Amino acid sequence: MADQGKIAEIFELNNGVMQVKITNYGCAITSLSIPDRNGKLDDVVLGFDTVDPYLQGAGSYYGCIVGRVANRIKDGKFTLNGVEYSLAINNPPNSLHGGLKGFDKKIWEVVEHKQGDTPSITFKYHSRDGEEGYPGDLSLTATYTLVSKTTMRLDMEAKAGNKATPVNLAQHTYWNLAGHHSGKVLDHHIQIWANHYTPVDEKIIPTGEIVPVKGTPFDFTTEKRIGQDIGQVGMGYDHNYVLDCGDEKMGLKHAAKVREPSSHRVLDVWTNVPGMQFYTGNFVNGVTGKGGAVYNKHAGLCLETQGFPNAVNQPNFPSIVVEPGQKYQHSMLFEFSLA
Repeated sequence: MADQGKIAEIFELNNGVMQVKITNYGCAITSLSIPDRNGKLDDVVLGFDTVDPYLQGAGSYYGCIVGRVANRIKDGKFTLNGVEYSLAINNPPNSLHGGLKGFDKKIWEVVEHKQGDTPSITFKYHSRDGEEGYPGDLSLTATYTLVSKTTMRLDMEAKAGNKATPVNLAQHTYWNLAGHHSGKVLDHHIQIWANHYTPVDEKIIPTGEIVPVKGTPFDFTTEKRIGQDIGQVGMGYDHNYVLDCGDEKMGLKHAAKVREPSSHRVLDVWTNVPGMQFYTGNFVNGVTGKGGAVYNKHAGLCLETQGFPNAVNQPNFPSIVVEPGQKYQHSMLFEFSLA
């Protein structure tokens, strides 16, 4: 359980309306409770009651921050400044979410934990040169803050040390706005502020094209029930959307709005990065979570704001390379309301 003498624990942020639990193991959100239309609190995040299942790898990236590079890197290889780097192939034939022991499987240090009206917690981690095959030292911080009674903000920063390195962090919470134990999310409605998406090959690697969603099952430019066209996209949605048409707030673009009809809960996500992986929990398979709830296929949905997948090998995608001494900065706003 120890990692450099540190212990995995669960911490709480509570402002009297929202209650959020987060572990320093992978900075994972283990629970987030928010009232429904009748004032009933429900936990809307898939996860586990204690840190042990996370340490044992029970869920697939539940609630955590993934990196050094989120999503897939084709064949686990990339070339940077004339040097070819090889990563672990943990999602054959590709490398996924930082490798065998990415940032989601590290114990981060808690540097600050503040209570009060706007409670927050800040984690830090130092990734060394060569870790999981990536070049250069990287110093990271992640801060979760309850900025209002029903809004949580996440700020992720990474400073590159002595070498240029790809950096692409993502927050990988599985949401079910009816409550984590309530079955499939196919009746949730979603709107995504993306006129384009990046299609993938049979290995789930982007082809390099950026194509319009119009006239395809990937079109969520107006609100649509998730289950409406899901049968036309194989196992379900697991695609990167190009966030190119959202309005802005506090320097962040509107990425997605999810509405759950039975509880009337709404989640709006805002971000400052160019893409978002919309994933419908296609590989969730009989995992026993909090309170004995069993999570099956489509039990949760992920809204992973990110740089584009495999961008380090796609010159026409926005670059995810951070130069020595430069800083990567990725913010997200999770704004809850009732409709």
